[in-house]
Amino acid sequence: MKKDIHFTKLAPFREMFRQGIPVICYHKVGRKPLRTKLRGIYVTRNFFRQQMRELQQGGFRTVTLDECAMTTTPPDDGKKVVLTFDDGSVTALKNAGPIMAGAGFTAINYLVADLMGGFNAWDVVHGEVPDRLMDEAQVRDWMAAGHEIGAHTRTHPRLSKISHAQAREEIFGSKKILEDRFGIPIHHFCYPYGDLSPSVRDLVAEAGYATAVTTQWGVHEPGGDPFLIPRLGARAYSFNFRNVFRRLLGRPLE
Repeated sequence: MKKDIHFTKLAPFREMFRQGIPVICYHKVGRKPLRTKLRGIYVTRNFFRQQMRELQQGGFRTVTLDECAMTTTPPDDGKKVVLTFDDGSVTALKNAGPIMAGAGFTAINYLVADLMGGFNAWDVVHGEVPDRLMDEAQVRDWMAAGHEIGAHTRTHPRLSKISHAQAREEIFGSKKILEDRFGIPIHHFCYPYGDLSPSVRDLVAEAGYATAVTTQWGVHEPGGDPFLIPRLGARAYSFNFRNVFRRLLGRPLE
C-alpha cells in the first residue's frame, strides 16, 4: 500500500490494522464551503457516518491514546482504533458527535488554546474560509459526551520555523492554559501541520505530555515512539475525470 492513499474504506487496511493501532485524523465534518482552498480537510457527514458504521460493523472499538502508547504487542484481533480531530472545529461537536455516539465511539480533539471560541486564524491569514472553533462551553459539552481533549499549541504555528523559546511557550503554554481552564491534566499533544524537529519533539516530552501525534503515515506499532505517533488522514475522493483515469490505471487517487 502506498503512502499517498488516505483512509476511505476499511477493506484495504484490514491487514495493516493487525500490525498496530490505527490513529485516524479528521479536521472538519460537514459540507465544504464554496470558496475553501483546503478541501482535503473536510469530510461530509454522510461519509463520516459510513466510515463509523463500517468500523462498528467490523467489530472495532475506540481506545484512548494512553492505551495506544502502552501497547507492547500487536492487537490480538486488530480491532482497536483511535479517532482524532485537529483544531477544535465546532463541526466535530455538532456533526461528528452524534454520529460517534450512535456507534458507541469516542475521540480526542486537539485544541488551539488561545483561539477557543474564535476561528481558524492561521488559515484565514492565507485566504482560507473562516471556520468556527469550539468555545469553553462547547468543549465541556464535548468532554461530557465522553470525549477527550489535547493541546495543539497556543496559536497553531509551524514549530520548527520559530525560535526555541517561542516553541517552548507554544507547547508548555497550551498545556497550562487548557489545564487551568478545564481543571484536568492534558496528556496529549498534536504538532500543527505535522511540523516538528528533534528539538521540538524533546520539548513535548519535557513538557510532561504522554503522547504526540504527527501526520506521518502508518499505524502505531508496539514499541513505537509515543511522541511520534503516525496517523491516517481520512478523505473522500472526488470522482472527477482525473481520478477515474487514475483508478483505471491502478494508481492512487488524488
